[in-house]
Amino acid sequence: MSHLSDLELEAWQALLHAHESITRRLDAELRDEHDIGLGDYDVLLRLARAPDRRLRMTDLAQRAMLSPSSLTRVVDRLVERRLVARDRSSADNRVVHASLTDAGRKRVRAAARTHLRGIREHFTSLLTDEQLRHVAAGLQVVTGPHEPH
Repeated sequence: MSHLSDLELEAWQALLHAHESITRRLDAELRDEHDIGLGDYDVLLRLARAPDRRLRMTDLAQRAMLSPSSLTRVVDRLVERRLVARDRSSADNRVVHASLTDAGRKRVRAAARTHLRGIREHFTSLLTDEQLRHVAAGLQVVTGPHEPH
């Protein structure tokens, strides 16, 4: 078994630390200001961007990069808070859709300002444009062209 070089280890640990630090702060800000966590916000945002603000649960799980059971827990919580509605397809009873309610649309719109401010405050404003280009290019090599963004 080969070991990581010092540079490889430094890059890996920096990526993990940055991700954890930024997402923890974004989550706290969204909870404090809008009473939703970052994971809930991500699901609401994906629904807000979907045609008719509605997606099949399987498609939503894939886009949110969640397992079906994890997405079910998130959607259950959002349904309980009336931010999302869930319904079965009239054409195929096996298909379940999640859709953004008007309350969900208002919440995600308000939370988007906090989210964007946090991204700038905790990430993009700390780097030069050149550094941002390098980060984006390097991570796009890692994720490849077919990963969801």
